[in-house]
Order: sequence, then C-alpha cells, then structure tokens
Amino acid sequence: MISAILCAAGAGSRAGFKENKVLKELNGMPVLLHSVSAFAAEADEIVVACRKEDEERIRSLLAPYPAARTVLGGETREESVLYALREVRGDIVLVHDAARPFVTREIIRACIESVEKYGSGVCALPATDTTVLTREGCIIAVPPREMVYTVQTPQGFMRGELLRAFSLAEAQGKLKDFTDESSLYAAYIAPPRLFTGDRRNKKLTFAEDFMPAERVGFGIDTHAFGKEQDYIVLAGVKIPAASGLVAHSDGDVLVHAVMDALLSAAGLFDIGHYFPDTDERFAGADSMELLSEVMRLIKAQGLAPQNVSVSVLAERPRLAPYIEKMRQNLAAALTLSPTAAAIAAGTNEKLGYVGEGKGITVYATVLLKKL
Repeated sequence: MISAILCAAGAGSRAGFKENKVLKELNGMPVLLHSVSAFAAEADEIVVACRKEDEERIRSLLAPYPAARTVLGGETREESVLYALREVRGDIVLVHDAARPFVTREIIRACIESVEKYGSGVCALPATDTTVLTREGCIIAVPPREMVYTVQTPQGFMRGELLRAFSLAEAQGKLKDFTDESSLYAAYIAPPRLFTGDRRNKKLTFAEDFMPAERVGFGIDTHAFGKEQDYIVLAGVKIPAASGLVAHSDGDVLVHAVMDALLSAAGLFDIGHYFPDTDERFAGADSMELLSEVMRLIKAQGLAPQNVSVSVLAERPRLAPYIEKMRQNLAAALTLSPTAAAIAAGTNEKLGYVGEGKGITVYATVLLKKL
C-alpha cells in the first residue's frame, strides 16, 4: 500500500499572501489540488497536513478524492509530517510539499520504484552552478560540483523506518533541527537513495512564483493604402508598392500587431496608450524603434518572447520575396532565433477591403516566458 503525505500547514507569509499559498489558484485550480490529483493516480491514500484554520476549506476541496483526508499539522514541517505519519497505513510513504504543484506521475512512480528497490527514494537534481559554503559572508569551502545536488520532493521511505527516525529525533529533542525527511533519515537510519527529479518540479515560495510561466498574447492591426509614397514598410523592410499605408508613424502594420500582442501577453496597455497618434513625437516614427521600447516594457515585467507567429492578409503588393528578410528583422528585434519567428502572407481571395486592395490586416500571436 502506498501512502502520500502532503505538507500544507504553512501560512504563505513569504509569498506575502493573506491565506495559505496552497489555496491560491494556479491555472484555474488551487495549488493543493494540482498535487493531490497527481498523487491520486498513484497512491492508495493521501493525507494532507494542514492548519486548523484551513482544515474546513481543504476538506471541501478534497471531497472529489475519496482516498484523501486531512490531519492537523504542527508548528514545524517535521512536526506536521510526524503527525501525518502516525495516521497513514501504507508500507511505503511518500512525503511531498503541497506547494510543488508541477510534480508528475513519472516522478511519483520513480520515487516508489526507488523505495521498492533501495528502501528510500529522494527526488533531487545535480547542481548546475558552483555551490559554496560560507561563514560571516565569506567563502570557506567549495564542494566539487559533481557531488552537490539540490533536493526536491517527493521523498519516499518505508513507513516503519521513517517513523523510527522521527521517534529517535523526537526523543532527543532534535526534531526541529531537520528541514526535510532525507536529512533526518540520513542521521538516524542510512544514507537515502537519490533519483533524478525535474527542474519544472519547483516549489512555489514567493508571489512571483505564482505568475504563469508562459503567457500568450494576440494582436491585430489594419492600415489603409493612400499615402503618397511608392513603398510600404513591414517588419522594417521597404517593399515597393503603388502607395503607402496611412498612419501616424511609418505604417508598419506588421510591427504594430506584434507590439499589441506583446503588450497583451504582459498584461499591459495597447500601443495607443504608449504611442498615441495625437503625439507629434511619433509622427513618422520608425516602428522598429517603437518595438524596442515595447521590448523594454516587457523585460521590466520579467518576461521575454519565446516565439512569434504572424499572418499578413494583403492582396497587394506581392510579399513572398521579402518574407525572409522580414522574419530575420523581427527575430532580431525580439532577440529570438529566426526559427522562433514565423511570418505567413496570403490574400483574401478578392473579398472585403483587403481583397479589394484597400488595406492590409495583420494578425500576431506571441508566447512570453518568465525570465
């Protein structure tokens, strides 16, 4: 029998929330339920260690999961785990931070398999940065990087062995000295076995961690022909045309659609807010320079483009010979690889204002990621 203990007795103070962070919504569902749903597929029972003030609400959230129940936690994480450990019935126990909602069934299965084979299984990742030991702000030792791992959860053990480790630590008054089960197990039972985790299996600790890792934005812009010039500008490329596009700036309808998509994904105002057509500073402005300013706004939000997809509807002029240069310009402006910037052009089959050659419409979609 497999038992899962989910640690959910925190107050969310480091995130600056007025409620337990595992009750905050993430992608339309409370953080806690992301973890519960992952373990529900692999564990025979789930015990959520929680605070008294959260118990009623958590019980209501657990209603669709008949194998899940609550137990009151303690003042520290290890006290909470101990109280839950005394309640579970499984031979194998997996302990997991409820604030790690991105745990996968693959990770959970790997943890169980490690316990079955070695008696323990601790989710961990090899360190990718140099790790140092310090004292009073100074480096006193640099452990070999190949020996350094960062520990995640779940952490799995045979219930009897883990309970024995807890009992010994409690008897010695040292329970508060440990921050997780792997260190406690190592101190009283044996060196626990590691298995490879996943960088996406991060713990939500601060408010910014609750921002979606990726955001999608959509932008659309239209400009009419009628300006007295023999070219149009798309993605900074001059393209011969019977007339130019009417606009306060240079009329780069493609860049305008991309800017609106970027601003939309970042939750900011549209381009009319930042570059109003009533402001003479932007008369005839180079839209690629305006795009640079939008990129500055995006980066200030802690975001960066991951890819961009653009569709241009234009009956005239013929755009095919210029697509590649447009794509390169756009990718460079967004600091993307050219393969992450796509531009497609098509006609409107003679229908509507585009089909009649009166204007051009551009649709743009971007994906932003957290820096």
